[in-house]
Amino acid sequence: MKKLTKGILIATASVLVFTGCGGKYSNPDYYPEGMIPDSGYRYDSVYEQPFQNVSDEPSAYFMLDRNTASYTQMRRTIESGYRVNADSVRAEEYINYFDYDFAAPAEGEKMAISTYLTDCAWNEEHKLMTIGVKTQEAKLQSSANNYVFLIDVSGSMEGADRLGLIKQSLKTLVGNLGENDYVSIVTYAGNAGVKLNSTRVSDDNREKILSSVSSLTANGSTNGSGGIELAYEQANRNFIAGGNNRVILMSDGDFNVGISQGTPLKEFIQEKAKNGVYLTVLGFGMGNMRDDNLESLARNGNGNYAYIDSEKEAEKLFDKEITGTLYTVAKDAKAGVTFTENVAQYRMIGYDTKLISEDDFNNPEKDAGEIGSNLTVVALYEIVLSETAEQNARLADVEIRYKDVSENEEDKSVKNFVNNDPNPDAQTTFISCVAEYALLLRNSEYKGTASFDNVLTRLSSIYAYTSADYFKTEFFSLVQKAKTIYQKIDSFE
Repeated sequence: MKKLTKGILIATASVLVFTGCGGKYSNPDYYPEGMIPDSGYRYDSVYEQPFQNVSDEPSAYFMLDRNTASYTQMRRTIESGYRVNADSVRAEEYINYFDYDFAAPAEGEKMAISTYLTDCAWNEEHKLMTIGVKTQEAKLQSSANNYVFLIDVSGSMEGADRLGLIKQSLKTLVGNLGENDYVSIVTYAGNAGVKLNSTRVSDDNREKILSSVSSLTANGSTNGSGGIELAYEQANRNFIAGGNNRVILMSDGDFNVGISQGTPLKEFIQEKAKNGVYLTVLGFGMGNMRDDNLESLARNGNGNYAYIDSEKEAEKLFDKEITGTLYTVAKDAKAGVTFTENVAQYRMIGYDTKLISEDDFNNPEKDAGEIGSNLTVVALYEIVLSETAEQNARLADVEIRYKDVSENEEDKSVKNFVNNDPNPDAQTTFISCVAEYALLLRNSEYKGTASFDNVLTRLSSIYAYTSADYFKTEFFSLVQKAKTIYQKIDSFE
């Protein structure tokens, strides 16, 4: 049995949390040694996985999900002129922020796996093995949806980039809901309360719902646990059998009142999730955001975690990717990769907090990750080929196991394999650029010859590919800005 670096528990509830953080920016023209803007943020420490010898550990297992918060937090930090906290960098969330053109699942299947092998840009003696997953596209209006918006209205949420941005986000979301959908609003500050009882999203009621959102104001301390309890109570009271039941939490995660920290809240979330209510966590604001709280809640609540830093990001989540954000097609998703003797060593890039044991992989009752509709997910390995590996030799077998939420949670699996036949293209080049960028921001001991210049050069070579996508084009700009920031900081050291 493989050692478990960090235990992961997943619940089955869907909660959307809107949150923010206080604090003021420092002067971006001054970079004293070690200065970062999110010094009030709290992150769980991330320990990168080392290279494993295939002769000792031929298989690796991990939970498969798609969170993006780490990337958008980075974007806001870089745009504000600061370097990034290394512990905030979860490489898989950088890579999975973007959409990719992987093969869609066959009829009746929820997932499909594509595999690629390319050269490693930061270590010429290594290869990169890309595992790409595409989920089935489902129609959000094909089932009834029961959403509870759980909104942090404590004093720290005051501001256009906090409660103001929550209101804009909800306006986009409500505009995309259908008449089979029901929403209720729970708020929390010093106390928790129901702002709007479950209301059908009919044309006649949209104005009523949006009026409730517009009337929100920020004041008081933060009783996060009390709000979560009330939100789940509302979700259960209006539970739709066979429907999509979800709590959406919007907050900065700084739960400073009540039984808000540690195991009790996690266990509460896990228990509620088993009853079919999913949790979505959305972070807002900058300055003292508790990323560790929010990431843990989503992970334990069978949900997803994103950070909204702009109206453009709200549009991405609640317009372009609305079904992926709000509708789960595969639950308890977990992947196993078994390497052959043609690989000497391997190292997974990212998913450091989502490793599981072989026993957990083989246990159909073990909680794992959840993935939404019409999304792509990437897992990336840096590998060392054995000296005897021949062209087209089989390198690894990949299997994903999951429960089909639309078919009485039937256990399913999908498989593919990887051959020693390098097939680079613009898409795999872009993925490697994002991975290298994450290694640089972490100052990873495995970054090899990685540099901002190398990333920019490769991105320039695939301009036709990136220019067709707003967010991929934006990434090029972020790398340029990061290069300037880190060069300036280095001059102080």
